[in-house]
Amino acid sequence: MRLGINLGYWGAGMDADNLAVAQEADRLGYAVCWAAEAYGSDVPSVLAWVAARTERIDVGSAILQIPARAPAMTAMTAATLDLLSGGRFRLGLGVSGPQVSEGWYGVAFDRPLARTREYVEIVRKALSRERLTHEGEHWTLPLPGGPGKPIKLTVHPVRPHIPLYIAAIGPKNLTQTGEIADGALLPFCSPAHAEETALAPLRAGRAKVGKGLEGFDVVPTVPLALGDDIPALADHFRPYTALYVGGMGSREQNFYNRLAQRMGYAKEAAEIQERYLARDRDGAAAAVPHQLIDDTTLIGPVARIADRMRAFADAGVTTLSLMPAGFTLEERVAGLRAGAEALERAGLA
Repeated sequence: MRLGINLGYWGAGMDADNLAVAQEADRLGYAVCWAAEAYGSDVPSVLAWVAARTERIDVGSAILQIPARAPAMTAMTAATLDLLSGGRFRLGLGVSGPQVSEGWYGVAFDRPLARTREYVEIVRKALSRERLTHEGEHWTLPLPGGPGKPIKLTVHPVRPHIPLYIAAIGPKNLTQTGEIADGALLPFCSPAHAEETALAPLRAGRAKVGKGLEGFDVVPTVPLALGDDIPALADHFRPYTALYVGGMGSREQNFYNRLAQRMGYAKEAAEIQERYLARDRDGAAAAVPHQLIDDTTLIGPVARIADRMRAFADAGVTTLSLMPAGFTLEERVAGLRAGAEALERAGLA
């Protein structure tokens, strides 16, 4: 199992330290540095900056939002980042959610699975440097009856195949991800529930194309906090978990809430959402079960983190993307170093 680092969203308050965190992860031998976008900072700018100031670590989009860009633009961006980074780019895609897709980008959140499949087909074709033609439900290239003609990408990526990941939560999305992608980006992954909530549908998707999970990258993002007071460390992540389970999306469409339900927390997920949508953020955080936090994070001393890493590896995780907690650069770097030490202690390095 490899380690990654997830810098999250630029503009979250720790920006001044993010480059130093990425550089320390590079020095420690972490495999990949991910960055995210929603409706603030954009991923390509961040990754280009990180790639220019690091040497070995891959840079990955977690995620480039599908409603934000035409698929040909995403292929251009991927090829450019791969070229500028010397072959270190990983392309992570996702449809976002209905509130962001329709409220920020003005793109209807309709048939997200079909849209994702078609988008990936176009991106892959463009990156192969074929002349780009496509006839689908969501895109037709070139547009019929006009002056457009099939053209091909002029940029030559360093590698003939740029790894493509999809952020997936629901069973149908996970199955399709196993079928059409090289890896899956997973939120709130629990080793105890990984098989039924992620691995089984991914495996079903791989089987559709005659493949197994070997060579497929399973990448959960996992917060990490170093220390001896387990309850206090878990409490640090209560607002984070409450935000996603309770407030990320609408009452009718919150994919994280549904995931918590599939993990056995249906009653608790309903209460968290009810309180969060009523603007009782403290009450929502208090309603998050300790076990849910402990299952989906790495908290405690290095030895305990090593045991938990072993559980993630045994569950089928191939790259563990860490989000070290801390209010200072020193605390976040200490988390990075603890992650590297724990991986070695667990015999997974």
